[in-house]
Amino acid sequence: MILVCGGLADIVTELVCSRLEAMRLPYRLLDLGRYPEGFELAWTWNGDEVEGFIRSADWTLDLAAVRGVFVRYLGLDGHAPFQCLPAGHENAALAESQSALMALLETIRCPVANRASASMSNCSKPYQALLVRRSGLLTPPTLVTNDPDAVLEFYEACGRQVIFKSLSGVRSTVRCLDEHDLARLPLLRHGPAQFQKFLPGDNIRVHTVGPLAVATRIRSGAVDYRYASRQGSSADLEPTELPDAVRESCVRLARSMGLLLSGIDLKETPEGEYYCFEVNPSPGFAYYEQHTGQPISAVLIEQLLAPDPPRSEGGEPSAEQRIATA
Repeated sequence: MILVCGGLADIVTELVCSRLEAMRLPYRLLDLGRYPEGFELAWTWNGDEVEGFIRSADWTLDLAAVRGVFVRYLGLDGHAPFQCLPAGHENAALAESQSALMALLETIRCPVANRASASMSNCSKPYQALLVRRSGLLTPPTLVTNDPDAVLEFYEACGRQVIFKSLSGVRSTVRCLDEHDLARLPLLRHGPAQFQKFLPGDNIRVHTVGPLAVATRIRSGAVDYRYASRQGSSADLEPTELPDAVRESCVRLARSMGLLLSGIDLKETPEGEYYCFEVNPSPGFAYYEQHTGQPISAVLIEQLLAPDPPRSEGGEPSAEQRIATA
C-alpha cells in the first residue's frame, strides 16, 4: 500500500495518484487540504517500529501495511477553511498537525519521498552549495551579502552579467541585475540576497529517484525558464543524457542529503561544463513529465515499493549504505 500525503489541487499529487491508478496499485490519499479535520492519525513507537493507523470517514489504514510514502506539504492557501477553529488560529493548527505527520514520516520504516530532515538544506542556499561542491559538481561564482558596495564590486568583476535570487527555500523569480536594480541596492541592507555570475547555455533539470537520474534539457531565452512567457520568451523541453560523472555526482548529492526524490538544477555552458545551482527537495516534476513524456512518476513509484535502505540519524545514509554505493 502506498500512502500519498498531499492535496489534489496540487498537480504533482494528482499525477502521482493518477499514475498509481493506471498501474493498478493500491494507495490511500491523506488529503492535506482537509487534514487534520476529516482524518484521525494515531501512532506510537514500539522499539524501532511504529504502530498505529490513519482513518478517514471511508477507510482505515494500518501503518504496518504502508510500503512507501509520497508527501507534498501544503500551505494555508492550499487548505480548505477550518470548520471548527476560532479565526486567527489557522496557521498554528496547520503547523501543529503537519509537524505530527512529519514526526511519523521521520520514523516509519519504508521509503519516503521525502522526509523533512532530508529537505532542510533547502532552507539555506549557502549550506546547500557546500554539499553541491562536495558531490563533485561545479557551482557558479556566488556572493551572499547585504552590502551594496560588495554587490557593485561583484557586478563589475562578473562583466556586469549577474543574476540574483532568494537565499531561502521560498520560491523566487531569477532575474538579471540591471540599472533599475542597482538603484535599489540600498534596500539590501535590510536583508541579504544571493548573487551569481550569469552563465550562458542550456538549463538541465535532473530528477534523481533513488539510484536513477532522469534529465531534461530546457532551451529558453528567458533567464528563468519557469516564467518564460512573463519574460517574453518560451521554453522547449526534451529528454537528454548526462555524462556519467555528472549523473553519478547528482545521484551522490541527493543521497548525501537523504533525498529519495530531488530536482537538481544544472546549466551546461557552451564549453560543455556543468554547473549546479540548487537542489529542490519537493520538485514539481509534473511540468517536465507532461512536456517530455519522461515517466518520472512511474520511476518514483517503483522506488517507493523498493526496500528502504538503512539510514543514520538525521536522514543521512548509513555507513553500510555509503560503502555499498561508493
